[in-house]
Amino acid sequence: MAETDVRSTRQPMTGTPDRSPPKTPRPPLARVGVPDTRGPVWFLWWLVRAQPGRVALGSFWGIVWMVGLLVPPYLLSRAVDEGLRAGDRAALLGWVGMFAGVLVFTAFASILRHRTMAMVRAHASLHCTRTLARHAARVGAPLPRGTSSGDLSVVQSADVGRIAQILTLFGPGVGSVLGCAGAVVILWGFAPVLAVVVILGLPVTALVLAPLLRRMHDRQNTYRDREGEVTTLAADIVSGLRVLCGIGGKERFARRYRERSGALVRDGYRLGSVTSWFEEVSQCAPLVFTAAVTWIAARLAVAGELTVGETVAVYGYVAVLVVPVFQLVEVATDFSRGHVSLTRLLALLRTEPDRYGGGEAPPPPGPGELADPESGVRVPVGALTALVGADPAVSALVADRLGGHVDSAATWGGVPLREVDPAVVRERILVSDNEAYLFAGTLREVVDVRGERSEVEVDLALRTAVATDVAEALPDGVDSAVEAQGRDLSGGQRQRVRLARAVLADPEVLILVEPTSAVDAHTEAAIAERLRADRGGGTTLVVTASPLVADRADRVLFLAGGRVTAEGTHAELVATCADYRALVLRGADEADTRGAAGSASSRPGVPSGSGADDAAESGATENTAAEGGTTESRATEGTAAEDTVTGGGTAKGGATEGAMAGGGTAESGATENTATGGDVTESGATEDTVTEGSTTEGGTAKGGTTESRAAEGTAAEGTVTGGGTAEGGATEGAMAGDDTAVEGGDGR
Repeated sequence: MAETDVRSTRQPMTGTPDRSPPKTPRPPLARVGVPDTRGPVWFLWWLVRAQPGRVALGSFWGIVWMVGLLVPPYLLSRAVDEGLRAGDRAALLGWVGMFAGVLVFTAFASILRHRTMAMVRAHASLHCTRTLARHAARVGAPLPRGTSSGDLSVVQSADVGRIAQILTLFGPGVGSVLGCAGAVVILWGFAPVLAVVVILGLPVTALVLAPLLRRMHDRQNTYRDREGEVTTLAADIVSGLRVLCGIGGKERFARRYRERSGALVRDGYRLGSVTSWFEEVSQCAPLVFTAAVTWIAARLAVAGELTVGETVAVYGYVAVLVVPVFQLVEVATDFSRGHVSLTRLLALLRTEPDRYGGGEAPPPPGPGELADPESGVRVPVGALTALVGADPAVSALVADRLGGHVDSAATWGGVPLREVDPAVVRERILVSDNEAYLFAGTLREVVDVRGERSEVEVDLALRTAVATDVAEALPDGVDSAVEAQGRDLSGGQRQRVRLARAVLADPEVLILVEPTSAVDAHTEAAIAERLRADRGGGTTLVVTASPLVADRADRVLFLAGGRVTAEGTHAELVATCADYRALVLRGADEADTRGAAGSASSRPGVPSGSGADDAAESGATENTAAEGGTTESRATEGTAAEDTVTGGGTAKGGATEGAMAGGGTAESGATENTATGGDVTESGATEDTVTEGSTTEGGTAKGGTTESRAAEGTAAEGTVTGGGTAEGGATEGAMAGDDTAVEGGDGR
């Protein structure tokens, strides 16, 4: 979904400087205007009207250049008749001097013609590119639904150039038409029969070339279709190369690409065959009637109807006539190629955005509440709201409805969202998900798409998204190049860069869909805390299933069966809604989870505890047992349970189980350990028995203190009695007496 830079009405966060324009503003570009999509000819005329002065100048120099080519044969005939045959040296030098001057002037006119037409083509190409880019931004989702990414790439990279090449007809094309007409008039003055031969020769040449031109056009169309398919496949392979390497599908996709590219090569050969015939015939046909005109002129000279100089002039005119004929053939070839590209471009430009209403209703004058009657979701103004749903797809659909991306009965400040102009909706409501496109460029350009924000603002946005480490890891920081779609970044880095871009946009309403699904718990907690601070006073909706994000929200909505079934704070829903508790806490026991919810509500920061009644907190399950107690926990989906028992108790855990002091026994899926003498042992991959002062692999029992470190993906439990401290790698269980267990990203 497109992300749009928006100025909101809320006050910036504390410490954020006032936004000021950049020191070196970009030069403004000419307005693109509304393209005429009624047909190829109408669109070409629209391109001409976008630069009328330059096109007229190109036509002028094209005419001057062609006239310059028609003058030398006449000067040459005068030099022969009045200079050589008459023996007048002065006349000969005069005519030769004029001949040389005309040649120099013609060369100069040719340079200016070529330069002007190059500028015309470059402007037309840029105009087409900007028109398509603006149209894609306006249309949004319907555009990729109707065409492939390969077609879009070929249109932008190749088709716009072919379309611009058609405009050559307004330079050399116009000059060539006038050149042919001028040659016919001059030849008529020498001998009408010569002019008649030229007049008949031009349409005959066109009739010969027409069938070849038609076949070439058809094969160009087929080749263009195949080219788009191969480009799409290549882009898919490149973007998914990491996945293909992981699942071992490279050979299969490589074989498919070889087959498609082989078919493209065969189509290219067929196109090349027709093109070669067309080019050879187009070059030979003018020579045929040139030879005919020359033969007739020679017969007239022998008969005494033409002088030697006039015969030389006739041959010169016929030779010059090859140039405009060849230019006209080139124009026809360019139009044939460009017509295929024009058809593709017009098909894209005729795609209209999804319109669900009239788009004429005035938007709310200020911030307004978003509401979705279908689901019962209401997003209050100026609050951070979390939407937690059992089905992520349904939650994302609600976000799309509230953002105006699909038809719905959603309202904005009491106004039906479908009746508001989509451009206004995009300007003030931003929906950002994990599919939002990342453009190629420097990291600064990726985050600040419009280039209007200061360096401080970009840094603050990266800090809010906990993405400063992304910039620090790159060789040149925020000025380092990033590939399209962030292919050179990890999944978590891409997600945080997208979040930084959305935060920097600072919209009136920000809707984030699973913004922390690819980051670890420590980063997730930091993002939730900083997002709340940065968006203070702004309307924010976060679609998430993370308890860390939900705990920072002002209000949590629980979505089940497509409807809001419960709402309140995170702690309230954990305590009162079993379905919500099962979803966000991954199936913890009710009694233990309620205790965890109470602890979470009293400590919104990173979990920690101290004293006889403190508990170890975990994103999965949290359990605490006083001295002599027994706890039982069950962990699901790879989540480690934390259990603590002292005084001879027994701990049983679903994923990892450990027990401890006073002769207790720890039961673990693959490990069984026993500690005696008040010491504590750590479960590993072997079976160990510890006596006082003994040491086991991965931990040391010394007076009731155990340190454990778990490998990646393994849950370790540390347990302490008698005032010790437990430190665990992945999950930690804590203790009795005055013991404290703290769980963080590094297990300390």
